[in-house]
Amino acid sequence: MKGLILAGGYGTRLRPLTFSQQKQLIPIANKPILFYAIEDFIEAGIHSIGIIIGPNKQQVMDLVESVSWDADIVFIEQDKPLGIAHTIKISRDFIGDDSFIMYLGDNILREGVVDHVKSFQDSNCDGSILLTEVNNPSEFGIAVVNDQGDIKQVIEKPDNPPTNFAVIGVYLFSSKIIEGVDTLKPSHRGQLEITDAIQWLLDNGYTVKSSFINHWWKDTGKPEDILHANRLILDDIKSKNEGTVSDSDLWGRIQVGENSVISKNSVVKGPVIIGKNCRIENAYIGPFTSIGDNCRICCAEVEDSVILDGCTVENSDRIVDSLIGRGVKIIKKNDFPKGKRFVIGDNSEVSL
Repeated sequence: MKGLILAGGYGTRLRPLTFSQQKQLIPIANKPILFYAIEDFIEAGIHSIGIIIGPNKQQVMDLVESVSWDADIVFIEQDKPLGIAHTIKISRDFIGDDSFIMYLGDNILREGVVDHVKSFQDSNCDGSILLTEVNNPSEFGIAVVNDQGDIKQVIEKPDNPPTNFAVIGVYLFSSKIIEGVDTLKPSHRGQLEITDAIQWLLDNGYTVKSSFINHWWKDTGKPEDILHANRLILDDIKSKNEGTVSDSDLWGRIQVGENSVISKNSVVKGPVIIGKNCRIENAYIGPFTSIGDNCRICCAEVEDSVILDGCTVENSDRIVDSLIGRGVKIIKKNDFPKGKRFVIGDNSEVSL
Protein backbone atom coordinates (compact mmCIF):
# COMPACT_ATOMS: atom_id res chain seq x y z
CA MET A 1 0.00 0.00 0.00
CA LYS A 2 0.88 3.64 -0.39
CA GLY A 3 0.10 6.52 1.94
CA LEU A 4 -1.32 9.95 1.11
CA ILE A 5 -1.27 12.77 3.67
CA LEU A 6 -3.10 16.04 3.13
CA ALA A 7 -0.99 18.96 4.36
CA GLY A 8 -2.42 21.85 2.36
CA GLY A 9 -5.28 24.23 3.06
CA TYR A 10 -5.27 27.64 4.68
CA GLY A 11 -6.06 26.74 8.31
CA THR A 12 -8.34 29.73 8.77
CA ARG A 13 -9.65 28.48 12.12
CA LEU A 14 -6.12 28.70 13.55
CA ARG A 15 -5.31 32.24 12.49
CA PRO A 16 -3.23 34.26 13.23
CA LEU A 17 -0.80 31.32 13.71
CA THR A 18 -1.48 30.04 10.21
CA PHE A 19 -0.72 33.35 8.52
CA SER A 20 2.95 32.46 8.91
CA GLN A 21 3.01 28.67 9.10
CA GLN A 22 1.15 25.66 7.78
CA LYS A 23 -1.36 24.30 10.30
CA GLN A 24 -0.06 20.73 10.05
CA LEU A 25 3.35 21.95 11.29
CA ILE A 26 2.07 23.32 14.60
CA PRO A 27 3.68 21.17 17.29
CA ILE A 28 1.76 19.15 19.82
CA ALA A 29 3.93 17.85 22.67
CA ASN A 30 6.82 19.44 20.72
CA LYS A 31 6.24 17.33 17.59
CA PRO A 32 4.64 18.72 14.39
CA ILE A 33 1.14 17.36 13.87
CA LEU A 34 2.14 16.10 10.41
CA PHE A 35 4.83 13.85 11.89
CA TYR A 36 2.27 11.80 13.80
CA ALA A 37 0.65 10.78 10.51
CA ILE A 38 3.99 9.91 8.88
CA GLU A 39 4.94 7.78 11.89
CA ASP A 40 1.56 6.01 11.81
CA PHE A 41 2.12 5.04 8.17
CA ILE A 42 5.64 3.73 8.77
CA GLU A 43 4.46 1.75 11.79
CA ALA A 44 1.84 0.14 9.53
CA GLY A 45 4.52 -0.89 7.02
CA ILE A 46 3.76 1.85 4.50
CA HIS A 47 7.03 3.22 3.13
CA SER A 48 5.86 5.05 0.01
CA ILE A 49 4.22 8.30 1.10
CA GLY A 50 2.87 11.25 -0.84
CA ILE A 51 2.24 14.56 0.93
CA ILE A 52 -0.19 17.07 -0.56
CA ILE A 53 1.18 20.59 -0.12
CA GLY A 54 -0.30 24.02 -0.76
CA PRO A 55 0.26 27.33 1.07
CA ASN A 56 3.59 27.47 2.92
CA LYS A 57 4.67 24.47 0.85
CA GLN A 58 8.38 25.16 1.30
CA GLN A 59 7.97 25.06 5.09
CA VAL A 60 6.41 21.62 4.85
CA MET A 61 9.08 20.30 2.50
CA ASP A 62 11.97 21.70 4.54
CA LEU A 63 10.69 20.33 7.84
CA VAL A 64 9.85 16.88 6.50
CA GLU A 65 13.18 16.63 4.71
CA SER A 66 15.05 17.60 7.89
CA VAL A 67 14.26 14.13 9.27
CA SER A 68 15.66 10.82 8.04
CA TRP A 69 12.47 8.79 7.55
CA ASP A 70 12.24 5.09 6.86
CA ALA A 71 10.16 5.93 3.83
CA ASP A 72 10.29 7.39 0.34
CA ILE A 73 8.38 10.68 0.52
CA VAL A 74 7.23 12.73 -2.45
CA PHE A 75 5.44 16.08 -2.45
CA ILE A 76 2.39 16.73 -4.60
CA GLU A 77 1.39 20.36 -5.06
CA GLN A 78 -2.26 21.41 -4.95
CA ASP A 79 -2.63 24.95 -6.29
CA LYS A 80 -5.94 25.57 -4.51
CA PRO A 81 -7.84 23.61 -1.85
CA LEU A 82 -10.41 22.14 -4.22
CA GLY A 83 -11.57 19.24 -2.06
CA ILE A 84 -10.33 15.95 -0.65
CA ALA A 85 -11.32 14.06 -3.80
CA HIS A 86 -9.29 16.57 -5.81
CA THR A 87 -6.15 15.51 -3.93
CA ILE A 88 -6.73 11.95 -5.18
CA LYS A 89 -7.18 13.26 -8.73
CA ILE A 90 -3.84 15.08 -8.70
CA SER A 91 -2.11 12.07 -7.08
CA ARG A 92 -3.02 9.53 -9.76
CA ASP A 93 0.58 9.20 -10.98
CA PHE A 94 1.76 8.56 -7.43
CA ILE A 95 -1.02 6.09 -6.62
CA GLY A 96 -0.87 4.16 -9.89
CA ASP A 97 -2.72 0.84 -9.55
CA ASP A 98 -1.97 0.48 -5.84
CA SER A 99 -4.26 0.62 -2.85
CA PHE A 100 -3.61 3.52 -0.50
CA ILE A 101 -4.52 5.05 2.83
CA MET A 102 -5.39 8.74 2.92
CA TYR A 103 -4.96 10.72 6.13
CA LEU A 104 -5.99 14.32 6.77
CA GLY A 105 -2.75 15.80 8.07
CA ASP A 106 -4.28 17.69 11.00
CA ASN A 107 -5.64 14.50 12.58
CA ILE A 108 -4.07 12.63 15.47
CA LEU A 109 -5.14 9.06 16.13
CA ARG A 110 -3.90 7.52 19.37
CA GLU A 111 -4.11 3.89 18.23
CA GLY A 112 -2.40 4.50 14.89
CA VAL A 113 -3.58 2.68 11.78
CA VAL A 114 -1.85 -0.73 11.93
CA ASP A 115 -4.99 -2.75 12.63
CA HIS A 116 -7.09 -0.79 10.15
CA VAL A 117 -4.55 -1.29 7.34
CA LYS A 118 -4.30 -5.03 8.04
CA SER A 119 -8.06 -5.41 8.10
CA PHE A 120 -8.37 -3.63 4.76
CA GLN A 121 -5.60 -5.68 3.18
CA ASP A 122 -7.23 -8.92 4.36
CA SER A 123 -10.60 -7.93 2.88
CA ASN A 124 -11.84 -7.86 -0.68
CA CYS A 125 -13.39 -4.41 -0.37
CA ASP A 126 -12.48 -1.32 -2.36
CA GLY A 127 -12.85 1.11 0.49
CA SER A 128 -12.75 1.37 4.25
CA ILE A 129 -13.66 4.45 6.27
CA LEU A 130 -12.58 5.02 9.86
CA LEU A 131 -15.49 6.04 12.06
CA THR A 132 -16.15 7.04 15.64
CA GLU A 133 -19.31 7.81 17.60
CA VAL A 134 -19.82 11.49 18.43
CA ASN A 135 -22.30 13.56 20.41
CA ASN A 136 -22.61 16.28 17.75
CA PRO A 137 -23.07 14.39 14.46
CA SER A 138 -24.43 17.37 12.52
CA GLU A 139 -20.91 18.85 12.60
CA PHE A 140 -19.34 15.89 10.77
CA GLY A 141 -19.62 13.75 7.72
CA ILE A 142 -21.87 10.91 8.88
CA ALA A 143 -21.96 7.29 7.72
CA VAL A 144 -24.93 4.96 7.51
CA VAL A 145 -23.80 1.38 8.18
CA ASN A 146 -25.67 -1.94 7.82
CA ASP A 147 -25.50 -4.89 10.21
CA GLN A 148 -22.50 -6.36 8.37
CA GLY A 149 -20.49 -3.17 8.84
CA ASP A 150 -20.78 -2.10 5.20
CA ILE A 151 -21.12 1.61 4.45
CA LYS A 152 -24.43 2.33 2.74
CA GLN A 153 -24.28 6.12 2.59
CA VAL A 154 -22.07 9.03 3.64
CA ILE A 155 -23.72 12.42 4.27
CA GLU A 156 -21.79 15.65 4.79
CA LYS A 157 -22.90 17.53 7.96
CA PRO A 158 -26.60 16.60 7.78
CA ASP A 159 -29.22 18.72 9.54
CA ASN A 160 -30.94 15.54 10.75
CA PRO A 161 -28.19 12.94 11.13
CA PRO A 162 -29.43 9.36 10.66
CA THR A 163 -26.57 8.04 12.86
CA ASN A 164 -23.83 9.44 15.08
CA PHE A 165 -21.05 7.59 13.21
CA ALA A 166 -18.63 10.36 12.26
CA VAL A 167 -16.09 10.09 9.44
CA ILE A 168 -12.81 11.06 11.11
CA GLY A 169 -10.71 11.77 8.02
CA VAL A 170 -8.80 8.52 7.48
CA TYR A 171 -9.75 6.50 4.40
CA LEU A 172 -8.45 3.36 2.69
CA PHE A 173 -9.14 2.76 -1.00
CA SER A 174 -8.25 0.59 -3.91
CA SER A 175 -7.30 2.43 -7.09
CA LYS A 176 -10.95 2.05 -8.21
CA ILE A 177 -11.66 5.32 -6.37
CA ILE A 178 -9.75 7.21 -9.08
CA GLU A 179 -12.34 6.17 -11.64
CA GLY A 180 -15.04 7.55 -9.35
CA VAL A 181 -13.19 10.82 -8.80
CA ASP A 182 -12.96 11.31 -12.57
CA THR A 183 -16.77 11.40 -12.77
CA LEU A 184 -17.23 14.14 -10.18
CA LYS A 185 -18.38 17.70 -10.72
CA PRO A 186 -17.64 20.48 -8.20
CA SER A 187 -20.16 20.76 -5.39
CA HIS A 188 -21.89 23.98 -4.31
CA ARG A 189 -18.67 24.66 -2.34
CA GLY A 190 -16.67 24.50 -5.56
CA GLN A 191 -14.93 21.33 -4.41
CA LEU A 192 -14.67 17.70 -5.46
CA GLU A 193 -16.21 15.98 -2.45
CA ILE A 194 -14.84 12.70 -1.11
CA THR A 195 -18.37 11.79 0.00
CA ASP A 196 -19.47 11.90 -3.66
CA ALA A 197 -16.55 9.67 -4.67
CA ILE A 198 -17.46 7.15 -1.96
CA GLN A 199 -21.08 7.23 -3.11
CA TRP A 200 -19.89 6.45 -6.64
CA LEU A 201 -18.21 3.29 -5.32
CA LEU A 202 -21.43 2.25 -3.59
CA ASP A 203 -23.63 3.06 -6.60
CA ASN A 204 -21.40 0.96 -8.85
CA GLY A 205 -21.49 -2.15 -6.71
CA TYR A 206 -18.20 -1.82 -4.88
CA THR A 207 -17.98 -2.65 -1.18
CA VAL A 208 -16.94 0.00 1.32
CA LYS A 209 -16.42 -1.21 4.88
CA SER A 210 -16.54 0.67 8.16
CA SER A 211 -13.68 0.48 10.65
CA PHE A 212 -14.34 1.90 14.10
CA ILE A 213 -11.52 3.36 16.19
CA ASN A 214 -11.06 2.15 19.76
CA HIS A 215 -9.21 5.06 21.36
CA TRP A 216 -9.22 8.84 21.14
CA TRP A 217 -8.94 10.85 17.96
CA LYS A 218 -8.53 14.60 17.52
CA ASP A 219 -9.09 16.93 14.60
CA THR A 220 -6.71 19.75 15.52
CA GLY A 221 -8.41 22.44 13.46
CA LYS A 222 -9.04 24.94 16.27
CA PRO A 223 -6.91 26.30 19.16
CA GLU A 224 -8.96 24.44 21.78
CA ASP A 225 -8.39 21.22 19.81
CA ILE A 226 -4.63 21.79 19.85
CA LEU A 227 -4.71 22.21 23.62
CA HIS A 228 -6.89 19.14 24.09
CA ALA A 229 -4.63 16.99 21.90
CA ASN A 230 -1.63 18.28 23.82
CA ARG A 231 -3.22 17.09 27.07
CA LEU A 232 -4.00 13.68 25.64
CA ILE A 233 -0.49 13.11 24.32
CA LEU A 234 1.28 14.45 27.41
CA ASP A 235 -0.82 12.10 29.51
CA ASP A 236 1.19 9.22 27.99
CA ILE A 237 4.74 10.59 28.18
CA LYS A 238 7.58 9.11 30.22
CA SER A 239 10.13 11.15 32.15
CA LYS A 240 13.42 12.00 30.47
CA ASN A 241 15.86 14.66 31.65
CA GLU A 242 18.66 15.76 29.33
CA GLY A 243 19.03 19.18 30.92
CA THR A 244 20.21 20.62 34.23
CA VAL A 245 18.11 21.17 37.35
CA SER A 246 19.29 23.23 40.32
CA ASP A 247 17.50 24.61 43.38
CA SER A 248 14.18 23.57 41.88
CA ASP A 249 11.48 20.92 42.33
CA LEU A 250 10.21 18.62 39.61
CA TRP A 251 7.10 16.51 40.20
CA GLY A 252 5.53 13.88 37.97
CA ARG A 253 6.40 12.89 34.41
CA ILE A 254 8.60 15.55 32.83
CA GLN A 255 10.80 15.64 29.72
CA VAL A 256 13.59 18.22 29.57
CA GLY A 257 15.60 18.72 26.38
CA GLU A 258 19.36 19.08 25.89
CA ASN A 259 21.06 22.17 27.29
CA SER A 260 17.93 23.35 29.08
CA VAL A 261 18.30 24.70 32.60
CA ILE A 262 15.67 24.78 35.34
CA SER A 263 16.85 26.91 38.23
CA LYS A 264 16.22 29.55 40.90
CA ASN A 265 13.43 27.93 42.92
CA SER A 266 11.36 26.88 39.94
CA VAL A 267 8.60 24.30 40.28
CA VAL A 268 7.59 22.01 37.42
CA LYS A 269 4.63 19.67 37.80
CA GLY A 270 4.09 17.10 35.05
CA PRO A 271 3.08 15.99 32.66
CA VAL A 272 5.26 18.63 31.01
CA ILE A 273 7.63 18.68 28.06
CA ILE A 274 10.36 21.33 27.75
CA GLY A 275 12.45 21.59 24.59
CA LYS A 276 16.14 22.21 24.01
CA ASN A 277 18.14 25.27 25.09
CA CYS A 278 15.42 26.61 27.40
CA ARG A 279 15.82 28.63 30.60
CA ILE A 280 13.22 28.21 33.32
CA GLU A 281 14.02 30.61 36.19
CA ASN A 282 11.98 31.31 39.31
CA ALA A 283 8.92 30.02 37.46
CA TYR A 284 6.06 27.63 37.88
CA ILE A 285 5.30 25.31 34.97
CA GLY A 286 2.05 23.48 35.60
CA PRO A 287 0.61 20.24 34.21
CA PHE A 288 -0.14 19.70 30.52
CA THR A 289 2.28 22.35 29.27
CA SER A 290 4.53 22.00 26.21
CA ILE A 291 7.39 24.47 25.81
CA GLY A 292 9.34 24.52 22.53
CA ASP A 293 13.07 25.01 21.97
CA ASN A 294 14.99 28.17 22.88
CA CYS A 295 12.39 29.57 25.27
CA ARG A 296 12.89 31.58 28.45
CA ILE A 297 10.28 31.55 31.23
CA CYS A 298 11.27 33.82 34.11
CA CYS A 299 9.25 34.93 37.16
CA ALA A 300 6.07 33.62 35.60
CA GLU A 301 3.45 30.89 35.87
CA VAL A 302 2.31 28.80 32.90
CA GLU A 303 -0.14 25.92 32.94
CA ASP A 304 -2.11 23.84 30.43
CA SER A 305 -0.59 25.69 27.47
CA VAL A 306 1.41 25.19 24.28
CA ILE A 307 4.34 27.57 23.77
CA LEU A 308 6.22 27.36 20.48
CA ASP A 309 9.94 27.90 19.84
CA GLY A 310 11.82 31.05 20.74
CA CYS A 311 9.36 32.59 23.19
CA THR A 312 10.06 34.76 26.23
CA VAL A 313 7.64 35.01 29.16
CA GLU A 314 8.85 37.31 31.92
CA ASN A 315 7.19 38.79 35.01
CA SER A 316 3.80 37.92 33.56
CA ASP A 317 0.53 37.20 35.28
CA ARG A 318 -0.54 33.58 35.38
CA ILE A 319 -0.93 32.13 31.86
CA VAL A 320 -3.39 29.25 31.34
CA ASP A 321 -5.11 27.49 28.42
CA SER A 322 -2.98 29.40 25.91
CA LEU A 323 -1.52 28.70 22.47
CA ILE A 324 1.47 30.99 21.91
CA GLY A 325 3.22 31.22 18.53
CA ARG A 326 6.90 31.29 17.68
CA GLY A 327 9.10 34.14 18.84
CA VAL A 328 6.45 35.73 21.04
CA LYS A 329 7.47 37.97 23.95
CA ILE A 330 5.14 38.37 26.92
CA ILE A 331 6.76 40.78 29.37
CA LYS A 332 5.11 42.64 32.20
CA LYS A 333 6.83 45.95 32.95
CA ASN A 334 6.33 48.04 36.06
CA ASP A 335 6.64 51.38 34.29
CA PHE A 336 4.28 54.29 34.85
CA PRO A 337 1.76 55.32 33.70
CA LYS A 338 0.01 51.99 34.07
CA GLY A 339 -1.57 50.49 30.99
CA LYS A 340 -1.37 47.66 28.54
CA ARG A 341 0.42 47.94 25.22
CA PHE A 342 -0.25 45.52 22.36
CA VAL A 343 1.21 44.75 18.97
CA ILE A 344 -1.23 42.11 17.67
CA GLY A 345 -1.76 40.55 14.26
CA ASP A 346 -5.00 40.17 12.34
CA ASN A 347 -7.75 37.96 13.76
CA SER A 348 -6.00 37.54 17.11
CA GLU A 349 -7.81 37.01 20.38
CA VAL A 350 -6.73 38.53 23.72
CA SER A 351 -8.33 37.68 27.06
CA LEU A 352 -7.55 39.98 30.00
